[in-house]
Amino acid sequence: MEIFLQQLINGVTLGSIYGLIAIGYTMVFGIIGMVNFAHGDVFMVSTFIALIAFLALTQILGATSLPFCFIAVLIGAMVLTSLWSYMIERLAYRRLRGSFRLAPLISAIGMSIFLSNLVYVLQGPRNKSMPPLFNDVIQVTQGGGYDVTLSVKQILIVAVTALLLAGFWLLVQKTSLGRAQRACEQDSRMAALLGIDVDRTISLTFVIGAALAAVAGVLYMLYYGVVNSSDGFIPGVKAFTAAVLGGIGSLPGAVLGGLLIGLIETFWSAYFSSDYKDVAAFSILAVTLIFMPSGLFGRPDVEKV
Repeated sequence: MEIFLQQLINGVTLGSIYGLIAIGYTMVFGIIGMVNFAHGDVFMVSTFIALIAFLALTQILGATSLPFCFIAVLIGAMVLTSLWSYMIERLAYRRLRGSFRLAPLISAIGMSIFLSNLVYVLQGPRNKSMPPLFNDVIQVTQGGGYDVTLSVKQILIVAVTALLLAGFWLLVQKTSLGRAQRACEQDSRMAALLGIDVDRTISLTFVIGAALAAVAGVLYMLYYGVVNSSDGFIPGVKAFTAAVLGGIGSLPGAVLGGLLIGLIETFWSAYFSSDYKDVAAFSILAVTLIFMPSGLFGRPDVEKV
């Protein structure tokens, strides 16, 4: 029971990070029907932005307050990563939006390769580490041969994720931007006829998705303590898997899918071989899509005539 409880805590923590990344995939797909395969590398870029900002604050400027550094790094990573994503949308996707469906897909893959190699050239292939932060641990249970622990960083990750998801839900449901996004999702041409600036709405969607990915990047760096130029691929693929599992285009589905992928990974690593945890996650996805092709919360496509 103790092992189950510990892996449940670990799975929810990891799944929260996957869910934040998955929202970026599902938002872009829901509005323009395109899978932004560069989104995982945008997440990777945000981890390096966060690491550089943290080292600049602590080692160059001499900041010592951890809460201040965390908030400053979080805001800085969100702003700079959002600017990156805005430029990517303008340069790589906007002109291809009305072309044949493979063109934006190829452009997204090319942008992914460009970002990963750019960081590789600038930062090198080695892991970049940071000083450990928020390492205080709370003992949930003691005795019985196995102690269940809950670290402060795990609480912080889940709390930040929950607050952001609540704020994002309010933005989508209660603001004019959210109404514009939902209108573009249903019919972008009709939305344009009704006076909605479709280009601006799509650009802001990329920006918001990148900001959430930046938060995931900061939390990922905080949780693992190291970043690498190859970190965009595996977390990006798993987040995309989470989006598809939950039903791509569905925001609650992206969050639920992220939590499921995180839980599958941690439980499989605890009770079986950790070498096959990725196989287990993708196998669950395959089984789900066989019996529920649109995912858990997805809606089947209805072709307009």
